[in-house]
Amino acid sequence: MLDERAEARTPDGPQARLLHAAAQRRRGDVAAARTILEPLAAAWPDGAEVRLELGLALAELGENQAAIAVLTEAVNLDRNLTQAWSALGEQYLLVGDSLASDAAYAYHFNVAVREPHMLKAVAALRNGRPDIAEDILIEFLESHPDDVNAIKMLAEAAIACDRNEDASVLLERCLELAPDYAAARYRYVSTLYLQNRLQEALPHIDVLLETDPKNPQFRTMKASLLGQMGNDRDSLALFEALVREYPRHPASWVSYGHTLKSAGRQEDGVLAYRKAIELLPQLGGGYWSLANLKTFHFGDADIAAMHDQLERADLRIEARVQFLFALGKAYEDRKLYEKSFDHYQKGNALWRSTVAYNAEQTDAYVSACKELFTREFFAARVGFGHDASDPIFVVGLPRAGSTLIEQILSSHSAIEGTMELPNITALARHLNEDNAVSEDPGYPALIEDLDADEFRLRGEEYMVKTRSHRKLGRRHFIDKMPNNFAHVGLIHLILPNAKIIDARRHPMGSCFSNYKQHFARGQHFSYTLADVGRYYRSYVELMAHFDAVLPGRIHRVIYEQLVENPEAEIRRLLRHLDMPFEERCLRFHETQRHVRTASSEQVRQPLYKSAVDHWRNFESWLGPLKTALGPVLDAYPGAPQFP
Repeated sequence: MLDERAEARTPDGPQARLLHAAAQRRRGDVAAARTILEPLAAAWPDGAEVRLELGLALAELGENQAAIAVLTEAVNLDRNLTQAWSALGEQYLLVGDSLASDAAYAYHFNVAVREPHMLKAVAALRNGRPDIAEDILIEFLESHPDDVNAIKMLAEAAIACDRNEDASVLLERCLELAPDYAAARYRYVSTLYLQNRLQEALPHIDVLLETDPKNPQFRTMKASLLGQMGNDRDSLALFEALVREYPRHPASWVSYGHTLKSAGRQEDGVLAYRKAIELLPQLGGGYWSLANLKTFHFGDADIAAMHDQLERADLRIEARVQFLFALGKAYEDRKLYEKSFDHYQKGNALWRSTVAYNAEQTDAYVSACKELFTREFFAARVGFGHDASDPIFVVGLPRAGSTLIEQILSSHSAIEGTMELPNITALARHLNEDNAVSEDPGYPALIEDLDADEFRLRGEEYMVKTRSHRKLGRRHFIDKMPNNFAHVGLIHLILPNAKIIDARRHPMGSCFSNYKQHFARGQHFSYTLADVGRYYRSYVELMAHFDAVLPGRIHRVIYEQLVENPEAEIRRLLRHLDMPFEERCLRFHETQRHVRTASSEQVRQPLYKSAVDHWRNFESWLGPLKTALGPVLDAYPGAPQFP
């Protein structure tokens, strides 16, 4: 041992070579540092610090998986090597494994993740059980209220349950306790992004970039924020710089592919997704992104590769689900419908086991709306709200033609398309938080106690918060968040002059299209045939009620009728909006604009009828859906009598 220590201190010893390599890396000669560090690590099997330095070099070279492997060796040799834990957390983020990143960052902050409660919470999160993780973490925080890692993990559980506002509150608390907790700040930015609070998110991502200006994950998030804000040129420029500088970062390639797809550059988007898959074959998101192009078709090699990945015992649940949905699409394209349905069914069942959805709560909400929103209720509130007539709300179920309607209307010189804005949903949640107390009924019942000033202020708030999405200076803009159908009463009260369009598609076509779509977030009703059918029935019941109490307020576009006779339906739609007919609305597929939904490629093509009855290829397996729909199915395009 004495001889080894003496040798380490010599000019040519391992310690001296390590210091020399570290100096080269810091000067920017990372490749030269690597040539020293790799043989040094091989010759120094218990050298944790050399593995840390090699991991940092590999990270700077963009070799994420190699960096993760080496950094893991480093922390296994020295569990207290905090810089290695921090670097490992960052590398896991770059390959899209946020839960592994959380565990690494927890060690970085010298928190005993070996504490049984924390270990169980991490395991629950990684296994897709955020509900269990929440229970564990809440109990833990009762005795450790300022544990920043537990708070952050609780925020992750809230994100997994699609409660991003709850997560952002928790992460704000994290940052109060630990302002330099970069992983918490990054997740805070991501929750703001998911809530469309883009202007609030930008300063925080800039804080991260001030500390670490080359960080590709932070730069990717900034590029995504700019893209969502409509700054497409700067967004694409940032992505192009990222993939040029860090060509081995799969997450950057996936995000770049999304931006290219939204811009209508499908071929370039495919190449970006292919690059991500090449770098990380177990990246289910790469394959699902290809499937989600809708017009893309997988080859034999793709299908074989996806099946190979499904054999992996270490595949994360989300990736497994993405592979199953992508294979469902691959077999559907080949008209192997039984095989296709089998994969859709397995993917849905697996993901449904990770999400919380209660159809009884949806039914109860519809009943509460019907009880509150009567003709008399609205008559007593005539003149309430903000007088703006700018917004055009397109509501309904996802995959029912709302993107098509938006594309048609955005081709009009007076109308601008934006995106699926979450502002109405957030506003409803804020009303609940601001006005309800524990013993009172919540939203929507609390609306009864609000005065005229409140409705006017909420309408003004909506107009202010959506202003950043309006780039073209047109008189009207579209908010196409489909789930806003649940808030028609609120929309009418805060913006009585806004237009509301209900995009409706055949119940079987609409529901099955949702069932075979793996949504990036939310839409938890879509993962069983019974749930999606029951949800569609609740939607029809609620809209039928508003048709009765607010006659003429909602204009309905039936997808099949639009496809069959587009000019007549488009003219009818524009008359309802008090807009003159413009010929280019018929040539909507020629309109150049960013489209960020799953239909982005389809709306760039002329109307076609082949998809109208596509669900019939799967009819043999859709019995539970028909049962759940009940009389709604036979009454379409009308609505049955509801109690």
